[in-house]
Amino acid sequence: QIHDAVHTFAPRALPTPEPHLRLKGTEPFTLTPEENIVSIGERTNVTGSPKFAKLILAGKFDEALTVARQQVENGANILDVNMDEGMLDGAAAMHRFLSLVTAEPDIAKVPIMVDSSKWSVIEAGLKCLQGKGIVNSISLKEGEEKFLEQARLVRRYGAAVVVMAFDERGQADTFERRVEICRRVYDLLTQRVGFPPQDIIFDPNVLTVGTGIEEHANYAVDFIRATHWIKQHLPFAKVSGGISNVSFSYRGNNAVREAMHAAFQYHAIKAGLDMGIVNAGMLAVYDEIPKDLLELVEDVLLNRREDATERLVAFGEELKRKATASTTTAQPVEELAWRKAPVQQRLEHALVKGIADFVELDVEEARQQYGRPLAVIEGPLMAGMNVVGDLFGAGKMFLPQVVKSARVMKKAVAYLTPFMEAEKAAAVAAGHAVQTQGRILLATVKGDVHDIGKNIVGVVLACNNYEVIDLGVMVSCEKILETARQQGVHIIGLSGLITPSLDEMVHVAREMERTGIKLPLLIGGATTSKAHTAVKISPHYSEPVIHVLDASRAVPVVSGLLSAEQKPALVNQLRDEYARLRAQHAGQQVKLVSIEEARANAPKLSFDDRPRPEFTGKRALTTESTPGVALSDLVPFIDWSPFFHTWELRGRYPAILNHPRHGEEARKLFADAQRLLEQIVTGKLITARAVYGFFPANRVGDDVELYTDESRTRVLATFHFLRQQAEKRDDTPYRCLADFVAPRPASSAAEARDYIGGFAVSPGFGLDEVVKKFKGDLDDYNAIMAEALADRLAEAFAEFLHKRAREEWGYGKAETLSTDELIEEKYRGIRPAAGYPACPDHTEKQILWELLDVERATGIKLTESCAMWPGSSVSGLYFAHPESKYFGVGKIGRDQVLDYHVRKGMPLADVERWLGEWLGYLPQKPEPAAAPVACACGTAH
Repeated sequence: QIHDAVHTFAPRALPTPEPHLRLKGTEPFTLTPEENIVSIGERTNVTGSPKFAKLILAGKFDEALTVARQQVENGANILDVNMDEGMLDGAAAMHRFLSLVTAEPDIAKVPIMVDSSKWSVIEAGLKCLQGKGIVNSISLKEGEEKFLEQARLVRRYGAAVVVMAFDERGQADTFERRVEICRRVYDLLTQRVGFPPQDIIFDPNVLTVGTGIEEHANYAVDFIRATHWIKQHLPFAKVSGGISNVSFSYRGNNAVREAMHAAFQYHAIKAGLDMGIVNAGMLAVYDEIPKDLLELVEDVLLNRREDATERLVAFGEELKRKATASTTTAQPVEELAWRKAPVQQRLEHALVKGIADFVELDVEEARQQYGRPLAVIEGPLMAGMNVVGDLFGAGKMFLPQVVKSARVMKKAVAYLTPFMEAEKAAAVAAGHAVQTQGRILLATVKGDVHDIGKNIVGVVLACNNYEVIDLGVMVSCEKILETARQQGVHIIGLSGLITPSLDEMVHVAREMERTGIKLPLLIGGATTSKAHTAVKISPHYSEPVIHVLDASRAVPVVSGLLSAEQKPALVNQLRDEYARLRAQHAGQQVKLVSIEEARANAPKLSFDDRPRPEFTGKRALTTESTPGVALSDLVPFIDWSPFFHTWELRGRYPAILNHPRHGEEARKLFADAQRLLEQIVTGKLITARAVYGFFPANRVGDDVELYTDESRTRVLATFHFLRQQAEKRDDTPYRCLADFVAPRPASSAAEARDYIGGFAVSPGFGLDEVVKKFKGDLDDYNAIMAEALADRLAEAFAEFLHKRAREEWGYGKAETLSTDELIEEKYRGIRPAAGYPACPDHTEKQILWELLDVERATGIKLTESCAMWPGSSVSGLYFAHPESKYFGVGKIGRDQVLDYHVRKGMPLADVERWLGEWLGYLPQKPEPAAAPVACACGTAH
C-alpha cells in the first residue's frame, strides 16, 4: 500500500554533506571554523595524570569520576579517556569507567575521545558511548588490511576517528610523505569504508624544529603545507595538531615557546587547521609578540634562514639574561649566584640539583662553622634531603634526580666520616652518625636475582633519613628473619621478579607469624600486585602487609607505618581495602571448559610452509671472540621505553623526550645513559654471551618432541605446554604453543618435517664489577644506570639473535624491517619464554638448559627457583609458523593439571606449586598422616 501511494514521486535528492564535525555526549558539540582551539580534558588519562592513575589502579573508579567532572567544569569540550597501564586490564577498566560516566549527566554531556594504543581497549570503550565520540587513533602502521578492519568497526560504532600520518614505512616527516599517507587514508576511508569525510581528523605530525639538525628545519613548514593541501584536496576532512610539540627544543625558555606556539598556530590556522591542542597558559597573542622576537621565531618556523636556529637560541639566552638582570650568560649567572649563598643554602642547592662538584668544599666549611661533623649531617644536610623528599613526594622531582641527590649526600657523609670516628663518638654508628627515622631491611627473596627496583627503593628511603640494610639477592627466609632480630629493624621489605618469588614471599610471611616477629611487611617487584598481596600473602600474617607499587610510594607508606598517629588509620584502611579485594577476587572465578573441549577447539592451522634451518644443533656466540657480534652491534636493537619505566618516567620512547611534564628530565636521563653506554661499549666493560640452536621437532598432543636427527626416531627432549581453558563466547580457538608445530604423522619422517629453536643470552658478565666500582665511588646513580642498561642490552641481544635465527632459518632472509619495526615485532615468528603468559611453567627452562647445555656454553645459571643469573639474561624458544602469535594461557582446570603432571612426570603437588597463580581451582591439601598404632606384634604401624 505504501508503494502504491508513493511510486509516482521521484526519490529525494541526497543532501549536500554536512561540512562540520558533529560530536555528542548527551549534548551536541559542533566543530565550526570559529572553534579553532578545542579544549580536550586530558586528565582522565592514566599515562598523563598520576592522580587519575592512582585512583584507577586502586579500584576507586567512583572517586576517579571527580577528575572527569573537574575537567568538564573547567571547560573541556571533549573528554579524553585512556587506560593504557601495564597493571590494568585496559579493556575492563575502560568499560567500567565509561559505564560510570554515562550515569553522570554533568560529565556525560560532553563527547568522549576513546584513547588507546590497543584496539581491544578502544573497542571496549566504543561499546559504552551513548553519543558520538572520537577514536584516538588508528593508522596504516600495521598495513591496509588491519587499518580497514578497524576503520569499518569505528564507522559501525558511529564514531569519528583521528588518523595518524603513519604507515608501514614509519612516521611521515616530510610534506611529500604526509600528503602521500593522507591521500591514501582518505581514499581508503571514503571509497572502501564509506566513512563520512567530515568525521576524518588527520594528525599530520607536529614535529620539533630548532634542533640544529638540518633534516628537522622544514618540519613546521611541511606541516603547514600539508594542512593546506588536505583542506584543498580532501573535502570536509579535519586537521588536528599538538601545537606544543613544535617548541620542545626551547624547553626552559617560556617566552620563546609561547611566541612559537602563537606564530605556528597563526600560520597553521590560515592554512586550515581545525583543532590545535595547546596549553592555553603557554600561548601568546600573535599581535602582541615583540617584532624582533616574532621575526626570529618565524625565521625558525618557516625555515627562512640557515642560521635561524642559532639566532633564536642567542636571542632566547638574551631574554634569560634580562630576566635575571645580569650581564653574563645564563648558566654562569646561576652558578655564580648559588655559590655566593650561605653554606646551608649551597648544600641544599647541591642536594636538590644533584651537583657533587663542590660538596666536599662546602661540607668542610659547614664543619668549621658547626663545630661537629654530626651537626652538619643533622643540620644542613638533612634539611636539604628533607627538601628533596618533599619535592619528590609532591611530584616536583623525578626519580633520576633523587638518586643523584643521594650521590651528593653519600659523598658528604663519606667526607665527614673520618672526623666523626676521630671524635670518639663511636656510639653514633661508625660515621652514619645520625638519628634515623627507622631501620628498614630489604631483600630479594631466595631463588631470585633481580634487584634494580629494590636498589632504587633503598636509595629513596635513605634519602629520607631511613637506615637501609640491603641483604642483596637470593636471600633465604632464615637469613631475613635472623638479620631482622639481630639488627632490630622496624620494617621488612621483600622483592622479587619471577613468579616463584610470590610463593617464597608467602613462606616468609608464614614464618614471621610462626616465630612471632611483629613487623610491618612490604611487598614489591614486577610480578607482585595489590590483589596478590591481599589474597595470597596478607591472610598468613597478622601484622600489616602492604604492596608498594614503586619507589615513589615507599616513603609515605614507611612514614605512615612508623608514625604512632598515622599507623592506626593506615592499617584500618589497608585491612578494609584488602578485605574488599579478597571478596572481589572470590567473586571473579573464571568459568573453564574441559581440556577435551579446549583441545577439540584448537586452532586449525596448515603446515604447508615449513622452512628448514641452515643447520641443526647448537652454536655459541660471545662478544669476546665471535666475528660480527660486538656490543656495538646490539645497541641499535635497544627498546628504550622500558628503560625510562625503570626510572619511573612513564611514556614511550622517543615521545617521552618531549613529555609535557617530565620530558626535560627524560632527556637528561637519556643523555646520561648514552654517555655510560658509550663507556661500556668502547671500554668493553661487560661481555655478552649466547647459545642458540635448531632441532627437528613435532607436536605430540600438547607436547613438542625434539629429535636427535632428521630420522626423528630418537627423542632428544620434550617441551610441555599448557592450553587455554577460560570459556570463550565466540569462535576464538583455545591456543597452546604446541599448535604452532607440525604434528608427528604415523607415516614417513619427511611428512613430519618441522623444527623448533631455543636460545639463552646474557650481556651481564662483568656487570657486577662495574656496579661495585660505582658503589665504591658512592655513585648509586650510575650503579643503577649500569644495571638498567644491561637489562636493555639483554633484550637487544635477544632481538639481535632472533633476527639472525630467522635468517638462518630461511624465512627471514628477505626482511627489510627498520629497527623500530623489529622492536615492535613486525616479523614472522615468536620467541616465547618460560614463566611468561604463553608458557607459565618456569621449570621448562630446565629442559632448555639441558638441551643447549647453557651453563657450560655461556655461564648463565639457573637458581632453584629457575631465575637466570646474571639477572640481565633472556631465554626462550623460537617458533617459525607464519600464524604463531603471543597469547596468555590464563586460568587452567584440574583436569589439565592432572594431565600435565603425568605428561611431565612431575609430582602433582610440585606442578600445583609452580603453577599456583594459574590454577582455576583450590588445590587439595594432602591428608594428614595417621598416628602410629601399636600392634600386637609390638611394632608401631
